[in-house]
Amino acid sequence: MEYKNELEDLVNHILKEGASDLHLSFGRNPIIRVSSNLIPLLKKPVLTEADMKGFLNALLSPANKELLEKEKSVDFSYSLTNARFRGNVFFHQGVPSIALRLIPKNIKTLAELNLPPILETFTRKRQGFFLAVGPIGQGKTTTLATMVEIINQTRSEHILTIEDPIEFLFTSKKSVIDQREVRIDTPDFSNALTAMFRQDIDVCMVGEMRDIITIGTAVTAAETGHLILSTLHTNNAAQTVDRIIDSFPPNQQDQIRVQLAGSLSGIFSQRLIPRISGGLIPAYELLINNTAISNLIRERRTHELNTVIETSSQEGMIDMNRSLAELVRAGEISVESAYQNSLNPKNLERML
Repeated sequence: MEYKNELEDLVNHILKEGASDLHLSFGRNPIIRVSSNLIPLLKKPVLTEADMKGFLNALLSPANKELLEKEKSVDFSYSLTNARFRGNVFFHQGVPSIALRLIPKNIKTLAELNLPPILETFTRKRQGFFLAVGPIGQGKTTTLATMVEIINQTRSEHILTIEDPIEFLFTSKKSVIDQREVRIDTPDFSNALTAMFRQDIDVCMVGEMRDIITIGTAVTAAETGHLILSTLHTNNAAQTVDRIIDSFPPNQQDQIRVQLAGSLSGIFSQRLIPRISGGLIPAYELLINNTAISNLIRERRTHELNTVIETSSQEGMIDMNRSLAELVRAGEISVESAYQNSLNPKNLERML
């Protein structure tokens, strides 16, 4: 089998079915994910051990093969003629498996993603710390890519992205964009962030906040005249603030709390929910840092953040339950889906 040609054929299936992911595992048919559902491609043969080796040789560079042998898992990006992927290879029971996430070649607009237009206001800021949060696979990176592209089209800035691996590929327009990939262009996120201070950077998108050095450097950069965009795997805005602060040793938490209260611009939490008509649609929560929010963070009252979000729609904040309820009323999602994605079902019940 010519595995690059087979990958092209599998990608055609993904594009035809509107799938988001492809899974390749020994002893199974190739599997795609469509609107959150896993669907085996039964017309494709069950994959053998030789098939898995063939796909690995097609997908991985020599450096990534070496890292896979050492770490037993590796992230990578891969481009074909008609698509680009973020991938991960991992072992289970001594056998490699491959997970590939489709990255659209064209960066969509906020309207095309069904995201609120207020997100554009954060792209106009000269400095600050903006986070897109949510579980894995909920569109956080896509949202940030759209925001970076808005800046690229409307402002003359030096933009840096630090990613593992690089996902969306940008073309410099009004802005100059440099993209650095961890392990290829920089040892790690924190090293690239520290170097940013000597590279005349205006805007930086950090693929993920993975450790306290990266978080601390990002918050400092947001304080010192940079616009920092990043992601965290948290469920909502309040949990995000707590996660950031709690990641630091107790003797540093007061300092990071004060820094975050001053530098935070906003936190956008999103979920991709199956649409009744097919496909996925986002529900979301938006925290905008104002005087009330800043005081709550500084005074260790983050448990009150949800209440402020719920009562501050006139300032542009968006409550997740309200977003879910509006999608139900519009006939976009089912009541069951709304409850499944609500962190406070009792409040949601009062809105439906």
